[in-house]
Amino acid sequence: MKEFYYLDPSITFLNHGSFGACPKPVFETYQNWQLELEQQPVEFMTRKVYDHLEKSRFVLGDYVGCHGDDLIFETNPTTAVNTIIRSLDLGPGDEVLMTDMEYGSLVRTWEHYGNENGYSIVKRSTPTPLTTHEDYVEHFWESVTEDTKVIYLSEITSSTGLILPAMAICKKAKEAGIITFIDGAHVPAHIPLNITEMDPDIYVGACHKWLSAPKGSSFLYVKKSLQEKIKPLIISWGSVIDPAPTAFIYENQCQGTWDPSAFLTVPASIQFQQDHDWDAVRARCRKLNRETRNRIYDIIDTEPICPNTEEWLGQMASIIINIENGLDFKWRLMDEYKLEMPVFPWGDKILFRISFNAYNDEKDADRLIEVLCDVY
Repeated sequence: MKEFYYLDPSITFLNHGSFGACPKPVFETYQNWQLELEQQPVEFMTRKVYDHLEKSRFVLGDYVGCHGDDLIFETNPTTAVNTIIRSLDLGPGDEVLMTDMEYGSLVRTWEHYGNENGYSIVKRSTPTPLTTHEDYVEHFWESVTEDTKVIYLSEITSSTGLILPAMAICKKAKEAGIITFIDGAHVPAHIPLNITEMDPDIYVGACHKWLSAPKGSSFLYVKKSLQEKIKPLIISWGSVIDPAPTAFIYENQCQGTWDPSAFLTVPASIQFQQDHDWDAVRARCRKLNRETRNRIYDIIDTEPICPNTEEWLGQMASIIINIENGLDFKWRLMDEYKLEMPVFPWGDKILFRISFNAYNDEKDADRLIEVLCDVY
């Protein structure tokens, strides 16, 4: 599959999880949309774009298991999360419960608005080594109080690469009358997703990561009963020019001039994976991920965060490493060994994360082990 990607062949790329990598046929579709826009920008942006967006939304909705009119495209999950946080009616005495594994910039967002509006952010610690999803749900739920109004949870965490039991937590939250807000940035095309079956109140996903769509393509799902409460980040033309059926769509979809080409390319990303037996690709990558993790622990003398099972791990895994400066370590890997891999803090620990996608193979894993033997 390497031939389908523009990635520099001199670099061992084990960091699909950060920004993804767009396959050549999908990127060409992206450029074709941009070219069509430029050939007649006025007609495209005033007459055609909304029909194109609707078709793209419905293809994506079918893929992630929800109605196409219950999601909107967003440039990135950060924008989507900010949209929701600013729309929630939270105040003094209220609590937002999350894990201690949430994405740093979005934790910062929650804390900013929490401080501004007087509500509390509660971070449930992660008991390592983890055992089972059932045990984790019980542990996490111990932090739920009568003041818990929102549960914000990553279905796959960026820092640790763990798959969390989002569906089980959504079910318990629904019974308790608590709003569930699931960050699925790493989920689409990584693990199966059916939003209707999971039944969260809000779900955010990235298309530019594991679905490998162009950068700047993500989505926001909101349950129909909550859509009227979602305030746009920017007030623009709305229904004056956008024929979308609800304010949720036209107020959030039309926020000034933008390039919609990445959104319109999402169906091509889905089709690319369907054309290349992505179930088999994922299975191979998950196996390679777990096998490589075992090899790493023959070198790294730290305790695994979780069992080496598909319950917890998909195509990413994070390993605790005893070093003093993670950033220096990351850039040493890149500058000296041409190995691209993220290294970052998690509480008082430092992790490095491996990720495998279609273009990776055993040679990439061998190169990682070779480098780790040399530097650690």
